[in-house]
Amino acid sequence: MYQEKAFNYKWGYILLFLFFLLFIYGDLVPAALITEFMPSLLDMNTIFLSIVLEAIPFVLLGVFISALIQSFVKEETLERFIPSNPVLALFPAVAIGAVFPVCECAIVPIVRRLIQKGMPLHVGIVIMVSAPVLNPIVFLSTFYAFQTDLTVAWARMGLAFVVAIVVGAVVYARFKNSWQLKEAKGSRLHSDEHHHRNKIAETFYHASDEFFEMGKFLIIGALLASVIQTFMDRELLVGVGSGFFTGPAVMMGLAYFLSLCSEADAFVASSFNGLFSSSSILGFLVYGPMTDLKNTILMAAYFKKRFVVAFVAIVTITAYFITILFDLLYL
Repeated sequence: MYQEKAFNYKWGYILLFLFFLLFIYGDLVPAALITEFMPSLLDMNTIFLSIVLEAIPFVLLGVFISALIQSFVKEETLERFIPSNPVLALFPAVAIGAVFPVCECAIVPIVRRLIQKGMPLHVGIVIMVSAPVLNPIVFLSTFYAFQTDLTVAWARMGLAFVVAIVVGAVVYARFKNSWQLKEAKGSRLHSDEHHHRNKIAETFYHASDEFFEMGKFLIIGALLASVIQTFMDRELLVGVGSGFFTGPAVMMGLAYFLSLCSEADAFVASSFNGLFSSSSILGFLVYGPMTDLKNTILMAAYFKKRFVVAFVAIVTITAYFITILFDLLYL
């Protein structure tokens, strides 16, 4: 903990020093350079603020639900509702994910807390990938955005269900029930229970602690996403994305780097209608809520790096091949 605080202070001092240099020597920056890049910087700033402001309410919702789970949900309760058979446990996990009206920002701390409470790793991962896309709010937003082609909304739900089940099965086959969180198993839970007897106070303590812990990762992810959105060559994107195999890959890559909230991404996807195939748009709609740049950085705060890399690879490969297969069979 001390080393982490020292690291944060160090970067704070570096940023303060850079701000001081800009304040002193800012007049030496060529005016032509400022004029050329200022519109792009303003666009980047607008996108950055919109991502942060859009994500913060959901992050707050996620950390508060996570804190309630920590304070009021017992390990025995989870064991009662989760089948001991790892394959059968996948289907209740999807059902749990479908009733959580939270986006990919909020689901990370919730799943982390559930795993701490004893939920199997692969069950938590199924909830993580299904909740942001299978919940009723996302279905209604997709239904409204694609009123001219309602099959997109139904196909999105069906493909997301299949991808979530396959991802959970692959995660179980690869990692079993191994501990993939950064912190030692059970260490934080026991120490917190000794120091916080009042359940309400404990809930707010956990929520505030987790919000500020996640905040720096949210800002870093939003900054990277805003840079990519501002300087991405859209004409090249459309040119490469017109192929049968390259189209879904390009749209999935776009979904990853744009890091849109799952409640709003359908309206962005509908703007590509006519430019990309239906399978490409479905790849965008299924893959984006399951993992994106912002979500990956948030996961890196809690999970081991090797697991985060493996998780992104598993979701990417699964979503891509299932989208291509759906295109071959039904579209």
